This record gives sequence, structure tokens and C-alpha cells, in this order.
Amino acid sequence: MSQKLSCILLASLILFSSCKKSDAVPEAKSLEAIAKPVINEKEPVKVVREPDSINSKNVVAFLTKYGELHPEDKVIVKTKLGDLVVKLYDDTPLHRASFIFLTNMGYFSNTCFHRVVPGFVVQGGNSERPQALEMQNRYENYTIPPEIRPNRTHKYGALAAARDYENNPGKRSNAFEFYFIEGKKGAHHLDGEHTVFGEIVSGFPVLEKLAKLKTGRDQWPLEDVYMEIEVLK
Repeated sequence: MSQKLSCILLASLILFSSCKKSDAVPEAKSLEAIAKPVINEKEPVKVVREPDSINSKNVVAFLTKYGELHPEDKVIVKTKLGDLVVKLYDDTPLHRASFIFLTNMGYFSNTCFHRVVPGFVVQGGNSERPQALEMQNRYENYTIPPEIRPNRTHKYGALAAARDYENNPGKRSNAFEFYFIEGKKGAHHLDGEHTVFGEIVSGFPVLEKLAKLKTGRDQWPLEDVYMEIEVLK
């Protein structure tokens, strides 16, 4: 999405300077969308698009094939506060393949953790860096069919996909934004609404550090924390 920010489960959208649509996660029954400019502090990440790359029309076929060629199911999320090791679930194959694909393409290297709600979520994957926006447009802001499983819940440390709540009855996931559950009791009001496709297996103290970042009224951290994600073989 050319959007400034995707909040996880909310249907409220705010137009900010970027005029981007946002998806939000509801803390209870209502949430605010958030927006804040991201300062380009890093060198652009060069990305080469393959001729048969993903687009909005070939999502399932592309990700199915990509997942077969790339069976990796673990990534490391590196930040200046420390690292998170994350396990991706095999029973959410499209989401796993999409996360591996965008990681390999360098997308997340241009993004930061853009929303923090202590006791609830830490959300990442959005950015107004031109490289990130260009990649979203290049891949036609593709969304992923839901892979909601009754055994995959919003427990502490769960990794789930953001989604739009307007004009999205199929609960398709935003491929570019994700969130970690930081609340110790989980966030089970989100079960059945978002696809949970992984969980943190190492680095919980880092999650707690992220959750303690001071934020503005829009829940965007006052101190930007960018990420580098790498696939673990």
C-alpha cells in the first residue's frame, strides 16, 4: 500500500501527508490509524525484479511455487535494540512464502517498527522511504488469501499479518505489514480475524524493549527503530 501506516485490525483510515491508506489492529473495539513521516537515513536497497515476479493476479500460484523452492521457515529480525528469531508456520504456506520472498527481496530493510502499544502489539513493515513504496507499487500492493487456523492464536510472541477492514470481506492479509503480540495474556479478540503465521522463539527481551519505546499520540515511536531481516538456512 502506498499508505503511511497499517494499523492491524481497524477499519478507520486517516489521510496524512502521504495520502496512504492504513490498516490497524483494534485494542478493543475501536482504534486510531497512525501516520508519521519516515526519514530516509540509509542507502537505497537495490532490488531486481524477476520477469515472472508476483503481482495482484498471480499471488497464489507465485507463492505456492516460491514456497516449494524456498522451504526456509526461520528468520532473524535485527534491530539496534537486539535481535528476534522467528519461526514461520508450515501450515500457513502462502504467508510463509510471502515473508521469505519480501525478506529475500530486501523489502523490510527499508522499514521500521511504526506502531507500539504496550501490553498489546508491536507493529512493523511500513515506511515512506521511496524504496519501500516503490516495491509495494512494483508488486501491485498484493494481498494474501487468509490462512486462519484454529490452532494458531494471538498468544504472547505471535507473528500475524495486518489487514484492511474496509472492502475486505475475505480477510485478505496485507503482505507488507506484520505485528507481534506483546501482551502477556495474548490478544485473543483478534483470533479468527487475522492470519497468525509465526512466533518468536528467541529474543523476547528485545520485544519488551520495543514495547517500552516512547511514542507520540499516534502510537508511532519517537525514536525510529529500523530493521534488517535475514532468512536463516
